[in-house]
Amino acid sequence: MSKVRNTLFAGTALMITASPLHAAEGTFDTPSVVPEVAVKAVAAAVDACREKNAQVTAVVVGPDGTPQALKRDRYAGPHSVESAESKAWTAVSFRTDTIDLRGTTEPGGESYGVQHLGGVTILGGGKQITSDGRIVGGIGVSGSPSGSVDDECAAAGIEAIQEDLL
Repeated sequence: MSKVRNTLFAGTALMITASPLHAAEGTFDTPSVVPEVAVKAVAAAVDACREKNAQVTAVVVGPDGTPQALKRDRYAGPHSVESAESKAWTAVSFRTDTIDLRGTTEPGGESYGVQHLGGVTILGGGKQITSDGRIVGGIGVSGSPSGSVDDECAAAGIEAIQEDLL
């Protein structure tokens, strides 16, 4: 009987020891920009647009598209809050900066129907935030006179947090 008990004990010990290995194989870690860094990015993006005499809203989302930080300049249009969030979400969701999506989503483009999906905004100003080749968030800027200016301000927001992403 003790031989059976020892065998059962050894088998149970093996299962307990092996369990974390199996759990690790069935999950994955998703790095995400932390709120303090997200706040720093939106502040830098809004400041960059102020230097261009543009009043904007900037939003940072996590890799799952959930908003982490938002900053709206005093005279940014009311539409800019929703648009900035949508641009950030679109960049993360499609793993492409929104300014780069324009060509493929025009009539006749291979991804033409994408702009008709809910929550998608195909205008410049949505950029991926990456660290070590992985998407850790997205930033969206809206409210300047053009998508290219929004894009430049979003890039300034990312530039401001580069050291934090290492």
